[in-house]
Amino acid sequence: MKLRVLVLGAGFGGLELSTILSDALADGLDLTLIDKSDSFIFGFSKFDIMFGRKTPDAVRLHYHHIVKRGVRILRESITAIDPETRRVTTDAGVHDADVLVIALGADYDLTATPGLIEGGNEFYSVEGATQLREILPKFSKGRAIVGVTSAPFKCPPAPSEAALLLHDYLTERGVRDVCEISIVMPFGIPIPPAPASSKALLAAFAERRIMFVPKRLVRALDPTRHVAILDDGSEMPFDLFLGVPKHRVPDVVAASGMTDNGWILVNPKNLKTSFANVYAIGDVASVGTPKAGMFAEAAARIVAASVIAEFEGKEAPAPFSGAGSCYVEFGHDLVGRVDVDFLSGPSPTGRFFEPSIALANEKRHFESIRQARWFGL
Repeated sequence: MKLRVLVLGAGFGGLELSTILSDALADGLDLTLIDKSDSFIFGFSKFDIMFGRKTPDAVRLHYHHIVKRGVRILRESITAIDPETRRVTTDAGVHDADVLVIALGADYDLTATPGLIEGGNEFYSVEGATQLREILPKFSKGRAIVGVTSAPFKCPPAPSEAALLLHDYLTERGVRDVCEISIVMPFGIPIPPAPASSKALLAAFAERRIMFVPKRLVRALDPTRHVAILDDGSEMPFDLFLGVPKHRVPDVVAASGMTDNGWILVNPKNLKTSFANVYAIGDVASVGTPKAGMFAEAAARIVAASVIAEFEGKEAPAPFSGAGSCYVEFGHDLVGRVDVDFLSGPSPTGRFFEPSIALANEKRHFESIRQARWFGL
């Protein structure tokens, strides 16, 4: 008898989970992977789009390349999730499963920040990055703000990366001296679990004359006066605003009744929800780790091991450690790395690896092995 698995969302978590289960169960698996898109894009590729290095089409990995035993991938839009019965309705039909895994990520709510749509930009979506590749060449003088509007948000190093890469971009164009760059973040330091990485980023900001505004959020923009209004009521003038928009679960997840305080609550040891044989991984879940691809991938491995163990009647796997890594673009073609363990000990611990060309190459290798593993490319 085949194990019926339904995976919602073909991002880091969904792709890794499907790959592991296919490799382990093969003909004993009947897995359906559903995503509304036709392709996958690594999050860091949005910087390539935004700064004009690559086109959106050049960084897309199309799902039709995926050929794995026991796996079929469907491009459908999910309209309802019933976690009690593990039944999912889409615009094309109804799907039932023995095991349901929700990996739908986070959506962006631009309307949650007044004035953001009318007076600013966001660089977290492919659409936003694509618009910025047309806007940035026109910015040659004035004040630029990279501003976080809400927490939590995906990939905590990304705002710092955006500021540093913007510095390089403006320098290459010969206009950096007539531009100011500021970064507004809700943390006291750029990456709180890894003080050494934060120290390196703050040094990079100082060297490049980037103003770091800690412990603040951008609550609104006034497009008429061109000012960002912070959560303490203070204002910052801008000519270019690059925003991190408010994150939230997709509407279909909110309507399912699975959320608690805005996100799907899971057991941090095994990613199980309160519903039998229903798991949640990645950005959609509240597990105590950052919302980042490598943590979603690590969670997928734990879920895969748990599903395989239960199917084969074996002992449950070791609990999720909440360990993962993030590559950090420092500009000048240098990349650093932060390794953080969030759940193994009483508090998160982090280790920082200084930016280097070697780590830039390692990041490219990270991308290429996942292209091969997930897409066969």
